[in-house]
Amino acid sequence: MVNATSGFETAPETGTDPGRVVLLTTSHRVAPGLLSWPAWQTLHAADRVLCADGGHPQLPYLREAGISVEEASPTAEALIDACAGGRTVVVVTTGEGDPALTDGLARLAGSGRVRMPDLELLPASYDLPGARLLDLVQVMDRIRLECPWSSRQTHKGLAKYAIEEAYELVEAIEEGDQDELREELGDVLLQVVFHARIAEEGSEEDGTAPFSIDDVAAGIVTKLIHRHPHVFGDETATTPEEVKEHWLRTKAVEKRRESVTDGVPIGQPGLALAAKLASRVRTAALDVPLPQGEGIGYELLELAVRAEAEGVDPEAALRVAARAYRDAVRVREGVAEVTGEG
Repeated sequence: MVNATSGFETAPETGTDPGRVVLLTTSHRVAPGLLSWPAWQTLHAADRVLCADGGHPQLPYLREAGISVEEASPTAEALIDACAGGRTVVVVTTGEGDPALTDGLARLAGSGRVRMPDLELLPASYDLPGARLLDLVQVMDRIRLECPWSSRQTHKGLAKYAIEEAYELVEAIEEGDQDELREELGDVLLQVVFHARIAEEGSEEDGTAPFSIDDVAAGIVTKLIHRHPHVFGDETATTPEEVKEHWLRTKAVEKRRESVTDGVPIGQPGLALAAKLASRVRTAALDVPLPQGEGIGYELLELAVRAEAEGVDPEAALRVAARAYRDAVRVREGVAEVTGEG
């Protein structure tokens, strides 16, 4: 086994064919040894297989499959020489890639003075959509174990942050800022992963059973499939109204609610609460007169119900008006000019 660049052996130039270099990449998010069939074919057919990292997680599986892997980190020049005579050399790249090697190959190719071998990038394993969520789970696990602040947090202590992040997400949506939207979605996702990580530990004091982020994901997957029989079952739905009807019907069966108001969180902002109750009443085709009383509260209730009937989110509408008010205040103060509604 060759362990250093200085000891790397090159092949004698036995022909004019410059050969082939295959840079084989793998994902650490996929179990080692699970490689694509083209990757296995290339590895078995190669004249030499090189890897600069002797601790690469793929090496034990490659050697178990009968592939001889040399621990070596050749220069670009040495690698080109090793391919001389039509030989194929596979380089198993490290998790960070091999920038020194690839930059060197690019430099030689751009010089026009060297006859280059065929260069091929072969993904032996690659990330599926959502794979980076595994990184988030791993990072959160380490933070929970090692961070003095995060290790002491509880569900109740974090509750206010979930509300704050949700409001910041709504603001990003209403402002139409895609960069902010991406960031705020990440912050909301962090709250979900954080709470799930805390839940893994359970609580001996109140006897709560532990659950993990996988349990959370499994639960919502099951719920989505069950509530979309027109997608995953034999039901049909061609309009949004029919989809909503399916959703409400299956939800009612699941929750076994006695009232249309069951499940409406009373602690949410007042306008949103009033609109949600009005939506439940309208969907259930109930004739419920609004309660009569004195004061702004009853006037706001009437406005919220009217807004919901007209398809307007009263909270969003009020925020638009409030931002206009904020801009007017800033103009009067001479702090800033109005640049737009948001």
